[in-house]
Amino acid sequence: MKILIAPDSFKESLSAKEVAMAIERGIKRVDKNIETIKVPMADGGEGTVESLVEATEGKIVSVKVKDPLMRDIDSFYGVLGDGKTVVIEMAAASGLDLLSKEERNPMKTTSFGTGQLIKDALEKGYKNIIIGIGGSATNDGGAGMVAALGGKLLDSNGESIGFGAEDLDKVESIDLSELHKGIRECEFTIACDVDNPLIGEKGASYIFGPQKGADKTMVKVLDRKLGNFGKTIEDTFGISILQYPGAGAAGGMGAALISFLDGKLERGISIVTKETNLEEKIKDSDLVITGEGMIDSQTQYGKTPYGVAKIAKKYDKPVIAIAGGIGKDANILYEKGIDSIFSIVNKPMTLEEAMENAGFLLEDVAERIVRVLI
Repeated sequence: MKILIAPDSFKESLSAKEVAMAIERGIKRVDKNIETIKVPMADGGEGTVESLVEATEGKIVSVKVKDPLMRDIDSFYGVLGDGKTVVIEMAAASGLDLLSKEERNPMKTTSFGTGQLIKDALEKGYKNIIIGIGGSATNDGGAGMVAALGGKLLDSNGESIGFGAEDLDKVESIDLSELHKGIRECEFTIACDVDNPLIGEKGASYIFGPQKGADKTMVKVLDRKLGNFGKTIEDTFGISILQYPGAGAAGGMGAALISFLDGKLERGISIVTKETNLEEKIKDSDLVITGEGMIDSQTQYGKTPYGVAKIAKKYDKPVIAIAGGIGKDANILYEKGIDSIFSIVNKPMTLEEAMENAGFLLEDVAERIVRVLI
């Protein structure tokens, strides 16, 4: 028997690689001769760099950048095994997890550090860059990123505005004369799993602002400021960005990557499955085991287990999903290619206990699954 193990991370508990290794250990308890293939997955958010570097035998590049509050931090990006493709996580420089709850303020936070990661890759000559924009702390429309790459967002006096969202309503013109020249020769792919527009009730500020620290009043102000910035972009480039699907991703970073870097939006799971050659590995397997921290009805909207199952069903391969928790309406996934779902929780326990012991619990449930099958 050959088993493909392709899970996402269990957020705040185990990386995708650690999840895959725990599942493998559980399988080997039953029969050490079962062949296992581990392909740690991600959907474009945190863990994407690790997953793709691991799967392609690439490398990690360390870079010093500014965090969302312009403090110096150590960050990174990945170079894939082809030696040509770079993968960047916005969360590694401009992520919500880099801030305490008290520090979260989308009026102030900036995407400048993400721009620094892109700049470093461009200056090293890379011409194919994948950017995962999940987990951001920002609502600045990518203004900080543009500034880090040499673009200038100017007010009525011809002065550059600040790096956060606070001054977006002051932007009256955009000067790209000093934008990094490497951008012209580079192809940018944006790992994006949402279709939200830049502004409005389904836009960046209203949908994602609250989780980044915005109250109801701030949300309205942020939406107005992004609206002004988006209108200036439209007037400058002649594109309709305000209601463009995906422009509101990552606090408007989607809009900036499309407008300033000519980025192409693509589902994160699609990028990862392509770069890891997952389809060929599934074709050659007898069973597929996937998973993530919480499996529920939202999993069907581009998350890892759904993406893995969609490919597996093309080749009539059975798919089992393992989750930290099984949420509301998860049974809809039985219609989407997942044959069975197992929770790691094997007795009454707190969330903290489950997270702390996730590795051992994963081993146990993997063992129980395989004992049924052989």
